[in-house]
Amino acid sequence: MAGIRDFFNGLAGSPKRNENRRKVLLAIAIKADTQVGIARRTVLSQATVSTAVRELEREGLVTGARTDGGRAGRVCLVPTDLVAVGVHVGFNHVTVVARRLDKDHETVSVRANSEGVSRGWNRARPAVQDLIGEAVRDTGCTLSDVFSLGIAVPRMIDPRTNEFTRPVLHPWRSGDDPARDLGEWLGVHAVIDNDANLGALAEQTYGRREHAETVIYVKASTGVGAGIIIHNNLLRGRGGMAGEIGHLTLEPDGVMCQCGGRGCLETVIGAEALVQRVRQARTRTGAADFEHLEDVLRAAREQDPVCMRVIKDAGRTLGSFLAHLCNLINPDVVVVGGQLTECHLLLEGCKESLHRFALPGAVAEDSGSVLELSELGTRAEAQGALVLGLRGQESPKSTV
Repeated sequence: MAGIRDFFNGLAGSPKRNENRRKVLLAIAIKADTQVGIARRTVLSQATVSTAVRELEREGLVTGARTDGGRAGRVCLVPTDLVAVGVHVGFNHVTVVARRLDKDHETVSVRANSEGVSRGWNRARPAVQDLIGEAVRDTGCTLSDVFSLGIAVPRMIDPRTNEFTRPVLHPWRSGDDPARDLGEWLGVHAVIDNDANLGALAEQTYGRREHAETVIYVKASTGVGAGIIIHNNLLRGRGGMAGEIGHLTLEPDGVMCQCGGRGCLETVIGAEALVQRVRQARTRTGAADFEHLEDVLRAAREQDPVCMRVIKDAGRTLGSFLAHLCNLINPDVVVVGGQLTECHLLLEGCKESLHRFALPGAVAEDSGSVLELSELGTRAEAQGALVLGLRGQESPKSTV
């Protein structure tokens, strides 16, 4: 029987029937699920999903322990050697998730380094390729088995072009195209998006709130950004700039931001700003010990009073901005991820301001809306990229 790759390369039948079967098969590749769950995630009717599942099962592509009329059991892919890859290219780190598209989705490999793209994409690319190779081989497959590739980056991506929204900001340069470079290297259609967007996608897909329709995911790390899902759709905006809370103005006459504005939230609670604040307070007592955000977080966990105050204040500031978002959108859940969440004080400060400034009904625990830490941790953005890569196979713009 034909395999999954052959299925996508040689679909037969009416275009609409093919489209529905493609959507259903990719939804199952993303996560084994009941037919009800597949219908919810694909926005197809349960009857359409049921028909597609039966056809895919006859073709030997999916299987499932069906009960209760064929709907209650989880539908899974049959074992395959294909691999889905998600890559998060951060400023100071790279994380790669490779998952074999097998029956139980259990063959997962994660690789990471602490280099990132801070010194430029051309210098980072070889290390990214090495990590992808290691992760894929760890699943028992080879690079030729890679089926899909999604990439998360800490920059705005124009959803119409799959390229950086202009102007292209440091450390990226005009002409940098990670999706093109890595896609050509692997021979697949690669898809790219903002890392906060993909953190939100991962949380809704694999997190505790998988059935939440409206999700805000906040990434607080080197920079600050938010991914927003409304009615199961990522809110990207016309040029991919939705959710850029890091560039909302906090201090109109404040520090110049790399975006050209002054006093952006990122200049106040971004990694560089927090490190500088600690160094200013510790000029006579070991300022040189604090060069990176990790140093500040470690000291805060060790009860250093200056670092504790800096992190908690950052949480309070972030919480006040999230309060405005909650009043505007009234989400089911707000998930906070990124490096800053390694210290519990960030969430404590966030909660204080959120409950102080947001409408009570927008954040009350009994209303179903809560503020919580990402359970996916540092893998969230890469896992969201993996989902994006698979979704990108629904209607790829080109074949490499």
